[in-house]
Amino acid sequence: MEKKNSRLVAAEIINQWLVDRYFPDRQLAKVEHDNAFIMEVVNGVVRNRNILEWLERGMIQKEPEPFFKAVLYVGLYQLLFMNNVEEYAAINETVEAAKNRPGGPGNVKMINAVLRRAQRESDQIFEELKRQPDDIRLSHPDFMLQRWSRQYGEVETRKLAEWNNHPPETILRVEQGTISSADFLSKMADAGIELTLHPFSDRENFYILPRGFSVSKLPGYAEGWFTVQDPATSVSVDLLRPFAGESVLDACAAPGGKTAMIASRMKGEGELVAMDLHDDRIAVLKENMDRLSLNWVEIVQGDARDPKKTLGDRKFDAILLDVPCLNTGVLRRRIDARWRMNSNRLKAITEIQYSLLSACAELLKENGRIVYSTCSLEAEENEDLVARWVREHPGFNKAKAKKAFPPKSETDGAYAAVIRKD
Repeated sequence: MEKKNSRLVAAEIINQWLVDRYFPDRQLAKVEHDNAFIMEVVNGVVRNRNILEWLERGMIQKEPEPFFKAVLYVGLYQLLFMNNVEEYAAINETVEAAKNRPGGPGNVKMINAVLRRAQRESDQIFEELKRQPDDIRLSHPDFMLQRWSRQYGEVETRKLAEWNNHPPETILRVEQGTISSADFLSKMADAGIELTLHPFSDRENFYILPRGFSVSKLPGYAEGWFTVQDPATSVSVDLLRPFAGESVLDACAAPGGKTAMIASRMKGEGELVAMDLHDDRIAVLKENMDRLSLNWVEIVQGDARDPKKTLGDRKFDAILLDVPCLNTGVLRRRIDARWRMNSNRLKAITEIQYSLLSACAELLKENGRIVYSTCSLEAEENEDLVARWVREHPGFNKAKAKKAFPPKSETDGAYAAVIRKD
């Protein structure tokens, strides 16, 4: 079977995203050849959308239809942002991807001309880009930048946007109930892999994996020696402080990284229930618990908005509620999330978050605790929501809260608050 032009594959994924905002990561999961290259191009185009649109406006009089726009963006991204791609290949292979489509000849000529101009004028392009407003230069929605500027100040907002524009690192958390950190590092070194301890490491040991390694092929993957997990995930578990012998619920558990961390601290003693709603997420959760040999964790499928339907009258000493959110703390990893945020989505998600907290809090034992957590940086999803919920629910009080703010923490963004039942 003839191998498909990688630029064409990338352009088709981007075209679909331009037309209907279909999440690129789901399409990328289906790619069979040149995965790393196609992923970098697609993610890079989505991340730099505002810059590419600015270039398009400055170089083309008439807006092309989405497919040819996608091909153009694929070429521009390679030429301007990928130092490891030869310029002749970026131009020739990208132009080739535009052929054999209705309307091809005229658009092929346009794409070829724009790419060659970008090649000639790259220095001038970057000089001109420096003079553009932040929403273009940093390729973030102006709505988002203005919100962050009010909350964090302009300097921190620019640092945050710059942080979001760097590809994320792959970070491994050692499953210390299975293997010691020293042994893990030794096994990796034997395989020629030098890991770096992440500066955020505290109770958990997180290590930065050099680029270019396939996680599933690392030593100890099948044996459950580690999970792929950003250190910010420890913020909520640290506040939960699960103990051996307690009854604990992880209410929105998939993919299971936090569940594994809770299980490690409980040392296999007590009751740990991991719940999630959708079939595909339950499958991932089960797969990860099996790989980590955490067979004592009880996995149930249920809706955290109505947990009693699944769990009945069961009560828990501690509940972790890691709610769905707008993901503004993880924009390096959720590449397209920056373009999906607006006032309506913020209002809708906070209503869901509030209802989740209300429903799950009913499962607490007397003097129990629930940790509400997000990977968002928005006050409406975090501090404001928790303050309002506690105010409107007598018998509960906020004991403590913690926030990880990239790039200060050098982690993903995270917020967590522990709420105690009196």
